[in-house]
Amino acid sequence: MVSIEHTRTAILNVVGLTPRLLGPNMPRLQQAAEAGGLTRINPVLPAVTCTAQSTYLTGLPPAGHGCVANGWYDRELAEHHFWKQSNHLVHGPKLWEKCRAARPGFTCAKLFWWYNMYSTADWSITPRPMYPADGRKVFDIYTHPLSVRDEIKRDLGPFPFPAFWGPTAGIASADWIARSAEWIEQRHQPDLSLVYLPHLDYNLQRLGPDDPRLADDCRAIDRLAGGLMDFYAKRGVQTFILSEYGITSVTRSIALNRVFRTHGWITIKEELGRELLDCGASKAFAIADHQVAHIYVNDPAILSSVRAALEATGGVARVLDRVAQREAGLDHARSGDLVAFSDEDAWFTYYYWEDDAKAPDFARCVDIHRKYGYDPVELFLDPALAAPKLRAAAKLLRQQLGFRMLMDLIPLEPSLVKGSHGTRPADSAEWPVLIGTGTSGMPIAATAVHDRLLAACLA
Repeated sequence: MVSIEHTRTAILNVVGLTPRLLGPNMPRLQQAAEAGGLTRINPVLPAVTCTAQSTYLTGLPPAGHGCVANGWYDRELAEHHFWKQSNHLVHGPKLWEKCRAARPGFTCAKLFWWYNMYSTADWSITPRPMYPADGRKVFDIYTHPLSVRDEIKRDLGPFPFPAFWGPTAGIASADWIARSAEWIEQRHQPDLSLVYLPHLDYNLQRLGPDDPRLADDCRAIDRLAGGLMDFYAKRGVQTFILSEYGITSVTRSIALNRVFRTHGWITIKEELGRELLDCGASKAFAIADHQVAHIYVNDPAILSSVRAALEATGGVARVLDRVAQREAGLDHARSGDLVAFSDEDAWFTYYYWEDDAKAPDFARCVDIHRKYGYDPVELFLDPALAAPKLRAAAKLLRQQLGFRMLMDLIPLEPSLVKGSHGTRPADSAEWPVLIGTGTSGMPIAATAVHDRLLAACLA
């Protein structure tokens, strides 16, 4: 019997890539767009990581796959959740599962795409710190199979976790992920490799898309992606480029929970001299996520008043009730009773305190799970601190000596943030892209990306 050779595929998720950024500073990606075609993607709403990735991999809107943002509020547990990792949260058959059904034996490696634990992918690697009982946070990764963790760290060294998120986030994390993709390819030859390259995301938020310094980031990710494309081409693997959203310039932040506080709708409890938001006891509160906020109203009697307050808040572009959420494909049990989107030049912060001295201790830390919203200010060291890097080194030394410490180096100044995403930009030059599946005269819906990828994988 003659075996049939099938084309293998790699999908490089170059986060934040838009038609506007392509050009002289991205010669390899520009060349790929000219050779394989570029299609603009009408972004899913909200245009954030977990929602966009889940839509691409299932072909479903958030109402179908359930990933209504990067975080949400669980009404039964009365707890908020951000950046969870179980793939069971994503409803609907995934891209590789459909490929496997059409072609038995089809294999997939999922490298740092989100919701990467306990999926049906054959190989996966995802960031996953360890939290010992003594209060430490030990940087590490989670892999499937588990044996990959020790093997890949032996060959590549530890994953540079501080370069993945926080004030020192930069190209080192994307470089390690790219090398991990090569490592998996050399040993296992997956039929599909999903590779996450986050580098552009950092300075697009720190500096904004109009800052000339962003050219260095464009050149850096172009070299990295170009090297991966060359690597895969030599091994007969077809490569496609994909992005999740475009980042627009922002000049203002909106603290909805402070608005709700003035109305007496949020409940604050004081613990050890700090203020914590008690979601379960609040009448209404917001879970903020870039340019989208899910508003949960525990007291139905004030729903119309909450909506009126939102619509009267500067920077709020529109408010979706349950009917409008259904029309937008956002009507899911995890969604808020109301969903607010900001203007393009604004974004939502989770802040609720009125006195910075009362802010919770985690507010000044990189703490992506405990905060009541996504916090891009974590990308900055507090400019008010003298010698912040030396201070950080001293804190790390204290930790290594076995003492407790608080890495409270993050400012409480949202004006530092210059770029955000989540809404649908008016200019399609700010939209995400799909490169390599031909050119469409008109943009395609985010849900249609799935079918294009499916066809490419099974070609």
